[in-house]
Amino acid sequence: MALDIQEERQQAHNLLDLLSPAKLGAVRSLLEVMIDDGEDELTEEDRLALRASEDYFRNGGEGIPFEQVVADLGFTMDQIRAVAPKP
Repeated sequence: MALDIQEERQQAHNLLDLLSPAKLGAVRSLLEVMIDDGEDELTEEDRLALRASEDYFRNGGEGIPFEQVVADLGFTMDQIRAVAPKP
């Protein structure tokens, strides 16, 4: 007997709850690929923003260190490392 959609979702959620963080991340990535319809083409505005970014860095512009972004958001690097997926 086939499961109805609610049962399918519940079983999928139950299985997700059993995964390790690294495997959960892999499944999430797979699901994102599965639902991507391939129609995410760049708009002209996107292309202009990318060119401006490339020009900025080509002309000596500097990025923001990750550690600074983390601190600006009120976190510590130890907190980030504690939740980062292990390779």
